[in-house]
Amino acid sequence: MDVNQLVREYQVLGLRLGRLVPGLVDSFTGDHDVRRQVDNEPVPHPTALAALAGLLRRELVGCELSEQRRRFLEAHLVALECTARKLAGVRVGYVDEVRAYFQVSIRPGNVEAYRHAHARLDDLLPGPGSLAYRLAEFRALDEVPAKKLERCVLALSSALRDLARERFGLPEGETVEYRIVRDKPWSGFNYYLGDFRSLVAVNADLGHRMSNLPHLVAHESYPGHHTEHCRKDAGLVAGRGFAEQSIFLINTPQCLMAEGLADLGLHALVGRGWGRWTEDILRDLGLRMEGDLAERVELATSGLAGVRQDAALMLHDRGADEADVVAYLCRWLLVPERRARQMVRFLADPLWRAYTTTYVEGVRLVRAWLDSRPPGVSLADRYLTVLDEPLVPATLREEVRTGVSWLPRDSA
Repeated sequence: MDVNQLVREYQVLGLRLGRLVPGLVDSFTGDHDVRRQVDNEPVPHPTALAALAGLLRRELVGCELSEQRRRFLEAHLVALECTARKLAGVRVGYVDEVRAYFQVSIRPGNVEAYRHAHARLDDLLPGPGSLAYRLAEFRALDEVPAKKLERCVLALSSALRDLARERFGLPEGETVEYRIVRDKPWSGFNYYLGDFRSLVAVNADLGHRMSNLPHLVAHESYPGHHTEHCRKDAGLVAGRGFAEQSIFLINTPQCLMAEGLADLGLHALVGRGWGRWTEDILRDLGLRMEGDLAERVELATSGLAGVRQDAALMLHDRGADEADVVAYLCRWLLVPERRARQMVRFLADPLWRAYTTTYVEGVRLVRAWLDSRPPGVSLADRYLTVLDEPLVPATLREEVRTGVSWLPRDSA
């Protein structure tokens, strides 16, 4: 099987699975004839799709592909085969499922690390009442008024876009449209529409905070998902003919890479001092924010990121009762019950049940890789590599371990 045929079959496999799992195909900007072909086919059987994934993996061995592309396709075929096998009724353990999707092995977090994060927050937010109460009070003062949410999003997006264009470059004509929505299991979502256009939905139900909003906009747009889609569209698909990059599939290694780099977007683009930077922007909209304190509080709470993955393990690996999972989230994440139940709603969704790992392990892995950059390589240049290259988690993990960046930029 030649390269073009193999890549086309990979796209067809993803689109066929998308007919069985609504939402699995996050975006497809490839050949419209391929999509029409799949849409007009009889509904596929998952057993046949699992067999096709296995066949394509075997075809990779003799295909004239660069090592970089071979690694990408193999990792994604493993993930799609797991999805198909589960649809066919094969029982797959939760930890094995996550490993197949994202190339990471997960385990419960360290409760002592959570206690240390609580102690840091206790120092930052002194006063009467429990720590959960004091954090809730701080966050209530930090909340963006609903009537100003869209204006704040647009102001932050404009400022971040200017920085992203200067530091990383953006294709001419790229645009992001924002829409305020409700009743969703997530806080924000990027719908990449192709032609360098994105629609970003922001869930108003969650009560967005001034200290969280720049992270969300950076994550979804600049320099996160929208920027990555645009640069890969221009550089990999149009520039180097990597047609496999024209389809983005949920529960695959590209998700862990994308969420890790997006969650670190504000770190890469603004860096230390983002709190005061945000404070200055929102002041023009009549909002008062304690930028320095907000930044320190967010840094401390980042030590609790693993709690969400613990909750997923409790729910899907240990068979814990939903009420116990809610209580665990309330205790260690210091969130109110309403927010904890919203998190469990996301964790319990059949499509998204494994996805929390992309945020937890994605940030850990991408940050470790950014921090292990060779002397003389700037953070911006290192981040740009993740934006532009079809890397998979196993490659980053190997480079962190060995300190050697052995995969060259290639075009084969």
